[in-house]
Amino acid sequence: MKEYRKLTQREIAVLRRGGCRAQDWKKVLVRDGFDPHQVTDVTFAGTVKLGLFDEDVDAGDGFLMHSGIHHARLRDVEVGDNTLIDNIGNYVNNYTIGARCYIANVCLMTTTPDATYGEGRLISVLNEVGDGNVILSDKLTSQLAAIMVKYAAHASFTTAIRKLVMSDIEHRTPVRGTIGDGVRIVNTTEIINTVITDGCVVSGASRLCNCSIMSIPTAGVRIGNGVICENSIIFDGTEIRNSVKLENCFVGEACTISNGFTAESSIFFANSYMSNGEACAAFCGPFSASHHKSSLLIGGMFSFYNAGSGTNFSNHAYKMGPMHYGTLERGSKTASGAYLLMPATIGAFSVCFGKLMYHPDTRCLPFSYLIAYSDTMYLVPGRNIATVGLYRDIRKWPKRDKRPRSGQKSIVNFDWLSPFTVGEIVQGKRILEQLRAASGDKVSTYNYHEYVIKANALKRGIEYYDMALKLYMGRVLMSHTPEPPESTTGTGEWSDLAGLLLPNSAEKQLVSDVVDGTITDIRDVLDRFAALNNYYEHYRWAWSYRLILDYYGLEQITDADVQRVLDDYHEARRMWIGEIKHDAEREFALGDVEPDVYHEFVEKLSKEL
Repeated sequence: MKEYRKLTQREIAVLRRGGCRAQDWKKVLVRDGFDPHQVTDVTFAGTVKLGLFDEDVDAGDGFLMHSGIHHARLRDVEVGDNTLIDNIGNYVNNYTIGARCYIANVCLMTTTPDATYGEGRLISVLNEVGDGNVILSDKLTSQLAAIMVKYAAHASFTTAIRKLVMSDIEHRTPVRGTIGDGVRIVNTTEIINTVITDGCVVSGASRLCNCSIMSIPTAGVRIGNGVICENSIIFDGTEIRNSVKLENCFVGEACTISNGFTAESSIFFANSYMSNGEACAAFCGPFSASHHKSSLLIGGMFSFYNAGSGTNFSNHAYKMGPMHYGTLERGSKTASGAYLLMPATIGAFSVCFGKLMYHPDTRCLPFSYLIAYSDTMYLVPGRNIATVGLYRDIRKWPKRDKRPRSGQKSIVNFDWLSPFTVGEIVQGKRILEQLRAASGDKVSTYNYHEYVIKANALKRGIEYYDMALKLYMGRVLMSHTPEPPESTTGTGEWSDLAGLLLPNSAEKQLVSDVVDGTITDIRDVLDRFAALNNYYEHYRWAWSYRLILDYYGLEQITDADVQRVLDDYHEARRMWIGEIKHDAEREFALGDVEPDVYHEFVEKLSKEL
């Protein structure tokens, strides 16, 4: 613990000659070795503690300036060793400032008695006018937020999980604002009731109010020009720049939000990229992306998602208010000008084109194209399985994870074929086969709810789904001995909790353990998520073993069965790569792809085989 002493009369005389003033010099405390010559034109009020000023500070770009305090008003402030504070337009009040910081050209920094630093705030995502379903906290991850949202109507669980979160917040809320070590704050107007942790940079921001800016040693946060951020929490590795406006938001690890993007009551996780557009009551899970000015993400749950220009969602039916919402399951995309009428659920890795009405629910037909032509809605099941776009997406996401390996908070499972998506494929194949059996093979179209499936699209959809099943079963079998699983956990339906793939039974057990008090700390909830992710391959094998038995009509898997599954896998893989190559050929034939790019891509596909 640092020890402070009162100023000597000589030190007070030096400070006065340097233009300094104090309401009570006895309340200005310093450490042994304090150099009063490095403090000029400063007004002290309340209790002020000053560290040592005997080294240079990096003011940016390697430009070194000597530590000290100049042209400032400080009230109830503690300043760490070798920090430089220069040119404070108004004052710094009720803050603890760390070591080796550079704070210059700032108008106001203050903490008021009611400060919460953005934590404990209840916001409503998805349902814009809901009662609130997510508590902002520095323990928030995509999984914790997802389970809060999913079980918001479960009164006992909601009460219990909120109690755990609030208990954690109450035990660590600081009594005043803090600035960590190595922080740089320059050319910024207002910082009010805000915690900024080690290594963060705030440059040119307009207003940070009631916020927590959290970092880890290997990944600081950067806040840039014109940013206004209120009642929000921002996590490590994130960059927010160029006149962004955030209110009641959570921004998770390694996100980028830029170029005038505005968001209210929205949450963003793990490598999400938002630029130019707008979000309201949006749940943007890992790798959600929106780049365009005209795109509005509202009342939706997304992950591994890409919004085309002009994407819009309607969450307001008529007179009851903007209360509707929907889910685009992982890997979905919306094309330029897409419109989706909520409530709606779009199956995993699907692509939406045009103005989609009639509240589509295609969770059992994943990897599909949904296409609106005038008043007719078409569905092309399974089409996205065999496209260049999917092939590129499933390879780019792991490479674009900018989070440092240590300290990752939200869990991201990159498996595109998993018990979750393959379970939907199994249902989708069955639905298509039932449609064909009911209407026969001599019809030109089939109807699935309000959507039209052309006969050839239905036939190809069954083939695509069957191909995907063989790809999945072969790939899983190659990583396991064909022995029966040790546990039945995982044999039922699966969930995707915003990046975490897990059995429904395990998810429900977690909810039960929170409700009955088995789990008593929010960190135990996060540890349970991590444990479930660590057991993913075991649970996946239990599910996959049953799938192989059912698909091939087996009672157990013999060596001959293993060879059959692997033969089917290699055949399906050749078919899959061939379909992707054909998709690339069609795009090249349109004349929009340079020959070098096309040939490089085809060569990469050939190496896959």
